[in-house]
Amino acid sequence: MGEMHLVAFKKNTMNSLVTYNVIPKLPPALESLRELAYNMWWSWEPTARRLFRELDVALWEETNHNPVRLLQLCRQSRLVEMSQDEGYLEELQRVITTFHNYLSRKDTYASKHSPCTIAYFSAEYGLHESFPNYSGGLGILSGDHCKSASDLGLDFTAVGLLYRDGYFKQQINLHGWQEAKELNQVFHYLPITEVKIDDEPLRITIPMPGRLVIARVWKLALGRINIYLLDTTIPENTPADQKISASLYGGNNELRIKQEIILGMGGVRLLKALGINPQVFHMNEGHSAFLSLERIRDLVRNQENGLDFSAAFQVVAASNVFTTHTPVPAGNDAFSEELMKNYFAQYPQEVGISWNHFMHLGEMESDPKTLFSMTVLALKTSRFANGVSKLHGAVSRGLWKDLWKDIPIDEVPITSITNGVHAKTWAAGEFHKLYEQYLGNNWEDRQSDLEFWRGVIDIPDDVLWELHQVLKERTIEFTRERLRLQRIRNGEPPDAIREVSHTLDKDILTIGFARRFATYKRGALLFSDPERLERLLTNKDHPVQFIFAGKAHPADEEGKKIIQQVYLYSRDPRFKNRIIFVEDYDINVGRKLYQGCDLWLNNPLRPYEASGTSGMKLPLNGGINLSVLDGWWLESYNGKNGWAIGSDILEGTEEDQNEVDIASLFSLLENQIVPLYYAKPDGKLPLAWIQSMRESMRTVVPLFNTHRMVQEYYVSLYEPAARGYAFMERDHFKAAQELSLWKNKMISVWPQIQVLNYRIIHPIDHHDFFVGEKVDVEASIHLGSIEPVDVHVQAYFGGLEKNKVLHPHVEEMHVEAIVAEGVFRYVTRIPAAESGAYGLNIRVIPKHPYLLQSHELKLIRWG
Repeated sequence: MGEMHLVAFKKNTMNSLVTYNVIPKLPPALESLRELAYNMWWSWEPTARRLFRELDVALWEETNHNPVRLLQLCRQSRLVEMSQDEGYLEELQRVITTFHNYLSRKDTYASKHSPCTIAYFSAEYGLHESFPNYSGGLGILSGDHCKSASDLGLDFTAVGLLYRDGYFKQQINLHGWQEAKELNQVFHYLPITEVKIDDEPLRITIPMPGRLVIARVWKLALGRINIYLLDTTIPENTPADQKISASLYGGNNELRIKQEIILGMGGVRLLKALGINPQVFHMNEGHSAFLSLERIRDLVRNQENGLDFSAAFQVVAASNVFTTHTPVPAGNDAFSEELMKNYFAQYPQEVGISWNHFMHLGEMESDPKTLFSMTVLALKTSRFANGVSKLHGAVSRGLWKDLWKDIPIDEVPITSITNGVHAKTWAAGEFHKLYEQYLGNNWEDRQSDLEFWRGVIDIPDDVLWELHQVLKERTIEFTRERLRLQRIRNGEPPDAIREVSHTLDKDILTIGFARRFATYKRGALLFSDPERLERLLTNKDHPVQFIFAGKAHPADEEGKKIIQQVYLYSRDPRFKNRIIFVEDYDINVGRKLYQGCDLWLNNPLRPYEASGTSGMKLPLNGGINLSVLDGWWLESYNGKNGWAIGSDILEGTEEDQNEVDIASLFSLLENQIVPLYYAKPDGKLPLAWIQSMRESMRTVVPLFNTHRMVQEYYVSLYEPAARGYAFMERDHFKAAQELSLWKNKMISVWPQIQVLNYRIIHPIDHHDFFVGEKVDVEASIHLGSIEPVDVHVQAYFGGLEKNKVLHPHVEEMHVEAIVAEGVFRYVTRIPAAESGAYGLNIRVIPKHPYLLQSHELKLIRWG
C-alpha cells in the first residue's frame, strides 16, 4: 500500500479528509440547459427560469434560483427522467430556439443607428439574486442598463470587479439589530467562465507602490453582451492584495483607492488585452474615473502618436461619458494628497506634467489642495456628463458649478437622462402573458411607445384585479416564510412562530417600503405619529398593512438604528400583524414586493433622491406610487397616477420638511387612498382604484424603462462621444494636437479681453420699447492679439427679478467695425417679445470648431 493510502488510514484523521465533488452528468437531450445556465438571459425570461424550476422546485429555492448550482446538485435520476419527458423537451426546444433567435436577431435598435463601440464601467452589477455582486440602486441600474444594451443590440462591453464576499447578507437579531454576514462566494457556482488567451488564463497587471498587483478575469454572458470582472483573490498576490476585490464598499480609503485603480486602470488594460477598442468610455459614477489617467498615459507612451499630455487629454475627454448618481458632496469618493502621492507619485513624470497639475485634475477650482475628488476627475475628463433625473441634473449643476466659475448655472455642462428599469426583469411572468394577450406579442419592443400603452384600457377590470390579487397572495406567503425562518433562527418561542401564519391579509391595503436605509431616506417617518398610525392600521372596516425591507451600510450606525426602530414597531402589540420587516433585502425580496404590493411608499428628504427606481417597478405589475416629489416621481406624477406627499419644495429645514410630509402622508392615507381602495360600488371590485392602476401603468411604464433610457444615452451621449473620438483620432490625432495648441494659446492670452462698453440704442422719441420691436445692442470689445474668429461675443438677456436675469436668452453678436488696433465694435438685434423689465449683459467665450462643449475651457469675460 502506497504512502498516500497509509495516511488515509491513520487514526483520528477525520478532520483531515480530502474533499471532492460529484456532479450529475447531463443527458444529451438536456445539454442545452447548460448553454442557458451560462447566459444570464434567463434572468429576464420567465420561460427559461421555469425550465430550471421544474427540475427540482425545492432545490431551485435552496440555490437562490441559481441554474448553474441547480445543475450541479440535481439528482441524476431526475435528470434522466426529464430527458424522457416529451412535454419538457418540447418546451426546452421552444426556449432554446427563442434564445438563439434573440442572439442572432439583426433588426435591433442599434442596427438602425451609427455604429459605436461602448465600454461601460461600474463598481457593481445587480443582475439577479443568485449573483450578489451589488449593494443597491446603483448596481440594479447598472444591471438593467446592460440588459437593455443587450436587447437593443448595442456594441457594448461592461467592466467591473468580482467580489468574493459580495456586499453582505443581512440578519436581524432578536433585538432588531442588523448583523452583517459575509457571503464568501464560490465562483464555481456562478455563471461565469475564466477568460483565457491561447489556453492560458488571462492576467492583468496593475502597478501599485513597490509591486505589481495581478488580476484574473471572469466573463459573464448577458444576452448579446459580455461583462468582464476583475478579481485579485489569487495566490500570485500578497494576502493584503487578495483582499482588494474581497468585498464591495468595505474597508477604509486606502482599500477603496486600490479597488478603484483596479477597476479604472485595470479595466482599460483588460480591454486592451482582449483587443476591444472602444470609441466611448462610460463611467457609471466616479468609482472608475482613474480610467481617464490610464487612457492618457497609453496615448502619451505610444510614441507613434506624438501626443503630449494636453493633446491626449483632448482625445480622452472627447470620448468619455460620466453619469453622476450622488446629490450630496459626502457621497463622492475623495482621497487625501498623501494617499494620492503614495499611489501616483510617478504618474506626473510619466505623462510630462507637474505634481500640482496632476492634483488639480481632482480638485475643485474654488477649494484647491484639499482632497482629490473622483467626481471632479470624471467631470474634468469628460465632455459628456449627466445626472439621473431632471431635478438631479439641476442639483448637480448647482453642486459642481464652481468647476465652471462665472458660467451661468443653467449652462454648466451636466445634462440629465432619467433612469428607468428593465421591464421584462421586473414584470411578473403573469403580466408578460397579460401584455401579450391584450397589447400584443411585441410589447417588449414597443415598451417606450406611449400610444401603444393606451391599450391597457382594454384589460378587463376583473382580469387585472384578480391577477394582482394572485401576486399579492404570493408576496404575503413569501413574507411569512421569511419571517418564520427568522424567528426560528433567533430562538423565539413556539407561539411567536405560530403567530406568523396570521400576519398580513390579502384583502387589506398593502403598502411596501424597501430601499437602502440611509438617514435621508427617512425609513421611520411613518412612525412619527404612532397613535394616528395605530388608528390607520387597526381600523375595523378599512385596515392598512405595511411591509418593510432594506439594508444599512455596515458602518452606518444611524441607518441601523432606523432599521431597529422599524423592527421594534413591528413587534409592538398595537401594530400586531400589520407591520412586517423582511430581512436580507435583495433582488428576490424586492421583486416579490414590487409584484405584490398595492402601493409603494417613498419619502426621502428632498432633493437627495437622485432618481430612485424601486417605484418604477410597481406599475409594471399594476402597483401605484405614493412618494414625495423628488427624483423621477417629480417628472411622472400627473395627479391621477398616484399620490404626491407634501409639496414640491427644496427649501426649509429638515424639521420643516418632516412636519409637512408627516401631515401630508397621513392626510392622503386617511382621506384619499384608504377610502379609494375600499370603495366597491358593485360590492366586488374597487373600480376607481383599478382605474388608477391603469393610469399608473399607462403613464409610467413607457417612460421609465431602460430601453427608453439607453436609447437616450445612445443618441444624446454615445453617438456624439463616438464622433468626437473619431474626429480627434483622425490623421494621427491632428485635431487633438491642433485643439490642444489653440487651448493653451487661448488660456495665455485670455486676460487681454475686455468689454470696454456696451449699450442699448433707444428709439429717438421714447426710452421704452413696444412688444414686437427689435432692440439694437452694440458693444466695444478689446480682443488684443485674439482674432474675432476665436471668440463668441454674445448678448445675454432675459426677464429681470431682484437684479437677476431669469430664463436667459443668448444672441450672437457680429463685428460691425474695427475701432482701433485689437478693438472691435459688435452689434446685434434682440427681440422685445413680451412686456416687463429686462436685464442685459455682454459676454465673450472661446470659439473653435473642434470644441464639444461651449464652456470647455471654462473661460468667460462679462461686461
